[in-house]
Amino acid sequence: MKMTKNLLIAFAIVATVSTFLSFVDSERKSESTAKTDQMVADWERAKAYTQAYLNASTDEVINFKPTAEMRTFGQQMLHLAEANYGMGSIATGKTNPITWGALEKSDQYKTKAAVTKAVMDSYDFVIAAAREMNEQKMAESVKLFDKFDMSREVALSKTFEHQTHHRGQTTVYLRLKGIAPPQEMLF
Repeated sequence: MKMTKNLLIAFAIVATVSTFLSFVDSERKSESTAKTDQMVADWERAKAYTQAYLNASTDEVINFKPTAEMRTFGQQMLHLAEANYGMGSIATGKTNPITWGALEKSDQYKTKAAVTKAVMDSYDFVIAAAREMNEQKMAESVKLFDKFDMSREVALSKTFEHQTHHRGQTTVYLRLKGIAPPQEMLF
């Protein structure tokens, strides 16, 4: 009788611990999914915001250079795209499909349509790669620009910061051409 009672208590403890561990694992997976979902949502919002800037431009604006030392509006956007690919590939572990400089220095990106396609494709690359990230992969260490050690998650955050910076620079280009830039899309 005592053996049966002890056995029942042991089974109850094992069942409780097993249920608890299953719950903790489920919560951890849920947090990881939530983090990935938020990252993807932020990149999709950034893509829509950049699309709005490109929509506001014209072929003339694409080729507009405020000073000789500056990039054109199109080159700013193509630089943003190249960094999305380059930094995004390091951050996510996906192979970069372009060579650095291939977009910005190419003569085939002189129209609004060509620049828009190239830039939107770069966002699609990052978004698809971010969807495949999980907590374990985000925690892996990478070296950005062959000198900055950080997690993949931080590297992807730096990539996001970079595209925001260059999109923001194009506000001045639009204003100089008499075009009101798109409203902010923070959420």
